[in-house]
Amino acid sequence: MSWPGIRRTRLRFPPIEALVDAGSELSWLPAQQMRAIGVGPRRKRTFVTTTKEVIEREVRYAVLAAEGFETVDEVVFAERSDLCLLGVRTLEGFGVMVDNVGHRFVAVTTVAAKNTLKPTR
Repeated sequence: MSWPGIRRTRLRFPPIEALVDAGSELSWLPAQQMRAIGVGPRRKRTFVTTTKEVIEREVRYAVLAAEGFETVDEVVFAERSDLCLLGVRTLEGFGVMVDNVGHRFVAVTTVAAKNTLKPTR
């Protein structure tokens, strides 16, 4: 099965340092590095900063990997003045929690909803 819009699946750049920010919904990666490997934006989104400034950034879906975990998530093309962040949606996609003492990811069990209703006939 082919996925519309996906032309190359193995575009990578070297590991980067990023802050883990469970208060940030999305992950923010350096726009310059994304474009350097041929990953371009799909659309723009508006954000409000912690200082209440309204900013606009480009975004797209990407495969993210860290410490042996991998997920697909929407990422923001961070400008030079922006921080590089791994946001909460990426952490949830990885299926991890953050060990603040050991400074590492710890795998967690994902809770799934179970149908407890009796089937009707």
